[in-house]
Parts: sequence; structure tokens; C-alpha cells
Amino acid sequence: MRTLLIVNPNATSTTRSTRDLLAHALESRTQLTVRHTEHRGHAAELARWAADARMDLIVVHGGDGTVNETINGFLPLPGETQREWLPRLGIIPGGSANVFARSLGIEPDPVTATNQLIDLVADAADRRIGLGVADDRWFCFSAGVGLDADVCEAIDAKRANGKAATPARYLRTTVRQFFRAKRHAPHVRLDIPGHEPVTDVHYAFVTNASPWTYLDNTPVVTNPGTAFESGLGVFAMRTMDVLPTLMVARQLLSADADPKGHKLFREDDVPAVTITAEEPIGLQIDGDFIGRRNMVNFTAVPDILDVVAPKP
Repeated sequence: MRTLLIVNPNATSTTRSTRDLLAHALESRTQLTVRHTEHRGHAAELARWAADARMDLIVVHGGDGTVNETINGFLPLPGETQREWLPRLGIIPGGSANVFARSLGIEPDPVTATNQLIDLVADAADRRIGLGVADDRWFCFSAGVGLDADVCEAIDAKRANGKAATPARYLRTTVRQFFRAKRHAPHVRLDIPGHEPVTDVHYAFVTNASPWTYLDNTPVVTNPGTAFESGLGVFAMRTMDVLPTLMVARQLLSADADPKGHKLFREDDVPAVTITAEEPIGLQIDGDFIGRRNMVNFTAVPDILDVVAPKP
């Protein structure tokens, strides 16, 4: 088996000892090539090279952003020329949240996850999952417009200044961005096949799995019926009032989360959704701020990616 190990040495929780352990474990069982990312977009370039070289497995040791970049590097979008050969994908968590890996049942501790990966590879245990598309980009677990995109933009700026993306910093930033956005009128609309248009929306999340994210070790669940084997989940808030927002937030953190509310629109299994905004609105994909747009088309693509992960 020919394997490419992509390591983001700047990811939050990657360490030299973990990288050495992972490389040693893979090298003893596969024909291994190790590459470290050196700039933004490098993981995509490396993944494209691995697919062109018909390598069997790409293992990513990094955060959600590095995983997303890797997938977008080697997996053609719907409508593009499809490859004759696609590698499988393995993940060793190395970021701050590692939402995609944890949602797949991959152990959060990198050392434990390395042993888990080796066992799964030895057993030829693969899992085929669906992904989401936001216009011209794959997303693994979550995309969103409005509030969470603003939070991701602010966190990216803090990272650029050398500040770690800790759960406490995410929480503080979310509260700060919420009260900033509270001053603005709703100007977002959702169009879902088979549904009446959803208007007067302040912000919306589109998910490909559950949970939506993690607050440290606590899952935050917006769409409990959404899974990698189903369509997309849509969660849209039509209020910025503090009391109803707190009531919904409490539901998101409960052990048996099933969020409901008079000003909440939620569907857990839709094939597509188009989000439009009267003014350009922020877009985040898998935790990375992408930019501002007036329209984004989200589509579910089933059974598209082979991952080395436990069965659901």
C-alpha cells in the first residue's frame, strides 16, 4: 500500500513526538511518503499529486481546515471530469476542534487515533460517506452564513496574530459577534425544494453531520437527524432576541438535543438549499472564513468519499 502522510506542523495540537509516532507506525505497514504543508493551499496540491500518482491512502494529520483542503485537492466536484483513481482518506486529529474526525468516530487523542487507524487499515475497514457542496467547494461537516462566519473571520484574525483558537476564545468571540450582529435587520432568505421560502433570517447553518461542533468535549447539536449517510441539515434563526436565543442554545447543549423554537427553522434531511442575502454576508466552510457573498447554493452529494473510519 502506498501512503501519503500530509502533516500541518502549525496545527494546534500537532507535536513532533506524535508526528514521529504516526510516521513510524505507517512506515512499518505501508510504503510511506511524508510531506509537511508550507503554505495555504499546499495540502490541496499534495493531495492532487497523490491522486495523480495513484496512491492508495492519504492520511492527514492536522485540523479541519487541512482536511477540507486535502479533500478539495483530490476529489472532483459534481460536473467535473471524474478521476479513474481516488485514494482513501485517513485522519489523525491535530487541530483545536477536529469536528470532522470526531463525528466519524475517530479518537480525539492523536496517539490513540494512530493505533485506531492502523487497526482499521489492517482490517481493510472503510466507510463511504456523503459530503456537501457549497457552490464550488466541498464541505465535510458544516457551512454557514452570518453569525458563525463572522466568528470564524474573527478567530482567523486572532490566529494570524499568534493567538490559539481555544474553546474559551471561540465562546467569547461568539458572544461579542452576536451582540454586534443583533443591531442589524434580518436580510437572509432560504429556498429549499418542496418548502415555502424561509424569510427574515438572521443567520443559518448547513450541516452534513451531527454534531455541528464541539464546545471543548461537549457536542453542540443543531440537527440531530443529519448524518453522513443522509441529506443536509438546515438550521436558521429568525430572531436575535436574547431570551429565545438562550433557550435554543440550551437545547443545543443538552444530551438529547432536539432544538425547536417559534423563531427557529430546522430541517434535518434536505437535498439542497439556496441562501440569498440582500447584502453580502459572510460564509464559513468547515470552520474557515471564505468571504462574503449574496448567494450560496448548498447541495448534498451521497456516497462520494472513502474514509478509514469506524462504521456508524
